[in-house]
Amino acid sequence: MSKTIAIIDDEKDILEILSSALKSEGFKTKTFRNGREFLLSTGSVKPDLALLDLMMPEMDGIEVCKQLKSSSKTADIPVIMVTARATEIDVVLGLEIGADDYITKPFSTREVVARIKSVLRRGKSAGEDDEAIEIEKLKIDGKSFVASVKGKPIDLTATQFRILEFLAKNRGRVLSRDQIVKKKSESDDRLAYDRTIDVHIKHLREKITDSGVEIKTVRAVGYKLDTAGAEH
Repeated sequence: MSKTIAIIDDEKDILEILSSALKSEGFKTKTFRNGREFLLSTGSVKPDLALLDLMMPEMDGIEVCKQLKSSSKTADIPVIMVTARATEIDVVLGLEIGADDYITKPFSTREVVARIKSVLRRGKSAGEDDEAIEIEKLKIDGKSFVASVKGKPIDLTATQFRILEFLAKNRGRVLSRDQIVKKKSESDDRLAYDRTIDVHIKHLREKITDSGVEIKTVRAVGYKLDTAGAEH
């Protein structure tokens, strides 16, 4: 079944270009000129992914993403932020509130399609394995797509779940950033790209604090997940 992509941007030309490109790749699209209109629509129809412009009048992309992620009914919708401001603070802020990825303007439609497919694969691949992973008080259930600490589910984006599951499957093994995201950077700004991974890791560390498991930084190499107190 074709995936539905919501495109939210106040520029009509951008909506038309992106909608045409995505339809040619087999996606269905729904376009919105402002964030309020999009949020109202999610009450009846949920898209498989939202492509959300950061700078919009009335309600900017940050506020739209906050409201989307604050509702249990829409929190699981993956979000890719689109920004003309390629500063690190914009990227980090978007990821802090739950966005899965970001794209900077100007962009190529090929890049947008590739990013969308990548984010959608993250959610799909994260739940493919039936066998749950249990390490100390952390449990990662790929079948139900739920991670829990001491039996209590923790709130993770699709990207965060995939990263945590991948680290857990490779317990004790040092993984580079490229291995963790399973793709090469499509951005020319390597610093910002590395920073997005660091933000996801930061959030995961906060959410598994009481699990008896920790994600350790191996300087100049990457990260590894192991029981708290285990030797590096």
